[in-house]
Amino acid sequence: MRLLLLAALLGLSPLVHAERLTIDRLFSAPDINGASPRDLKIAPDGSRVTFLRGRDDDQNQLDLWEYQIASGQTRRLVDSLALGEHKELSDAQKARRERERIAQLKGIVSYRWAPDSSKLLFALDERLWLYDLRAKPGEELRALTQRGLDVIDAKISPRGRYVSFVHAQNLYTVDLQHQRMRQLTRDGKGPIHNGEAEFIAQEEMARATGYWWAPDDSMIAYERYDESGVDEIPRSEVYADRTDTIRQRYPRAGRPNVVVALGLVKPDGGRTRWIDLGKDTDIYLARVNWLPDSQRVSYQRQTRDQRRLDLIAVAVDTLHQTTLATQTSETWLDLNDDLRFLEHEDAFIWADDRDGYRHLYVYGMDGQQRRQLTRGKWEIDKLLALDEKNGKVYFAGNRDDALQAQIYVARLDGTDADKPQRISEGEGWHTADFGENAATWVDTYSDLAIPPQVSLRRADGSRIAWIEQNELKPGHPFWPYRDSLVIPEYGTLTSEDGQRLHYRIYKPMGLDEHKKYPVFMTYYGGPGNQYVKRNWGNLFEQYMAEHGYVVFAPDNRGSPRRGRRFSDAIFKQLGKAEIADQLVGIDWLRAQPWVDAKRIGVFGWSYGGYQTLMLLAKASDRIAAGVAVAPVTDWSIYDSHYTERYLDTPQHNRQGYALSSVFHWLDGLRAPLLLVHGMADDNVLFANSTQLMAALQQRGVQFRLMTYPGGKHGLAVTPAMKKHVYTLIADYFDEKLK
Repeated sequence: MRLLLLAALLGLSPLVHAERLTIDRLFSAPDINGASPRDLKIAPDGSRVTFLRGRDDDQNQLDLWEYQIASGQTRRLVDSLALGEHKELSDAQKARRERERIAQLKGIVSYRWAPDSSKLLFALDERLWLYDLRAKPGEELRALTQRGLDVIDAKISPRGRYVSFVHAQNLYTVDLQHQRMRQLTRDGKGPIHNGEAEFIAQEEMARATGYWWAPDDSMIAYERYDESGVDEIPRSEVYADRTDTIRQRYPRAGRPNVVVALGLVKPDGGRTRWIDLGKDTDIYLARVNWLPDSQRVSYQRQTRDQRRLDLIAVAVDTLHQTTLATQTSETWLDLNDDLRFLEHEDAFIWADDRDGYRHLYVYGMDGQQRRQLTRGKWEIDKLLALDEKNGKVYFAGNRDDALQAQIYVARLDGTDADKPQRISEGEGWHTADFGENAATWVDTYSDLAIPPQVSLRRADGSRIAWIEQNELKPGHPFWPYRDSLVIPEYGTLTSEDGQRLHYRIYKPMGLDEHKKYPVFMTYYGGPGNQYVKRNWGNLFEQYMAEHGYVVFAPDNRGSPRRGRRFSDAIFKQLGKAEIADQLVGIDWLRAQPWVDAKRIGVFGWSYGGYQTLMLLAKASDRIAAGVAVAPVTDWSIYDSHYTERYLDTPQHNRQGYALSSVFHWLDGLRAPLLLVHGMADDNVLFANSTQLMAALQQRGVQFRLMTYPGGKHGLAVTPAMKKHVYTLIADYFDEKLK
């Protein structure tokens, strides 16, 4: 039946013999998902769309491409391999890429448009490059800097006169008119960093930059942080051929954070003027945004307990400050990038979840709410674009279905807050990148049987052209496996407090309901990451389904996009509501006639790895085996901003930390365990696993262990490492469950 359904969905005739997926194929070139453009940008003049694309022989080696809208032609602008030999990245670059989850990528990993649409800026091989679209053939590329600079976070200024970047913990500009480079800060060294986002900002606050241009190029606001008070954690990064001893400044829960400052400096240099961030220095600099007039800059100041967020405007000439709005919560506040200052009304748009769901509001500059732009028991995901001239605001959200992401438009006057118009086509998962005037946008879309497709759209959602149709047809990398693709089913269960829990389930092709099958249960389960979605599937889950497993993936309370009552269930104690919900799923599985209740295995990575350990510790009697990759085991050694958001500090919630720790429950862990960790993980430190190893050994509990020399948190250093870990996982469950 599912084969016929898939054939109908794809417009195919079902084949008798389907090629089966292999783990080697999942992580080999070309990308089995098909062409996957990334970092899509519409040129400021709307003439073209640029993007990064992996090469056919190496999907992680990215080149710069363009799609010309008028001609419909696609061409490669910059061959990253043609720019000479590329030196190994600095430690700072490696750390930044790890924070951005692009550690495995090579070549051109980011770029910027000039505001006049004539040039593109990117960094490669210790140099800054400008690509001039108006230059003669063969003369397009120009190196702005000499080789030897460790370039971080390069930008073109809003009016295009300058290029800026961070090098060696200091902020620099290049005046493009006079070809003059200036160093704007000079005290960056050791624990002092200028123009950079600190570890916490990058890893947990979704803020990758540490400096911000005024819209008229007149000024730069920049962060200076001092990490001298942050604990130095000595740790070893074990590689295949060496062991490096690292003294990492790691801000653990309840311990000191960096001290931040916010300064203003002119792009041609001069004295920095410092903004007073208040008497309390133990705060987070959450966001910085300029107002359209360039005469005021705003910053968001979040308290250490993350229950108060102030939006403050600063007059550039006098440094006089005005608090525009304050958000508070009895649990925690999630940061967002949904702030927009209006040009034609003395007001701003900001997202808030004051009614239990995240929505958009318009506030006056006096902080008073003027109107609500979206409303209902659903959430916006992101404010995408603002068309103030036509009175429209565009956003992504889940109004239609909690398992989908769709693109909507609402009126700026708030008259359709209950019923915004959906402009995305197709059930499933959409992400959007809008042009500057919101006239066009790029839609990246996938569904259960549709791999990611990229199209250019008008403001009303109608398609202008395909940028990458990525049709599942002969020649597509997935084509040989199309008839073994299992379409998942979705359903809901009920939590102990009466809330709906979504799950996704893959049943083996040709399932015989009179037979009993082993279960591969997988999840993430942590805040900030919805696992159960309606999108192009996780192909490792497909692989396991093809190999005779029922694959079950549930989302528990604490997951996002379901409102505050759903997410707040984990406040003050982790691993309680989540595990209760996972056990609801396990008990449902055990009741199904086609499930072998004695052969249920559980697998998770990061927060999912933590959940695996907690499940084994609390319910080994219902689980046959578990795999935990890079798990947190003791929240007191995880980073401050993430952990304290949900648990407060150890000083104020000692019992919550104890009950959230794997070690409190460890005497109950009796089912077979495979523990996996990268030996150079600077996010979930390897100490989480070494402490667990010692505790299990002390108790006489046998377990299996695999460590990866040089492996970071994602174990994505090489395709070989990915192939190895997933083969390990599959083989382990075959051994324990089959």
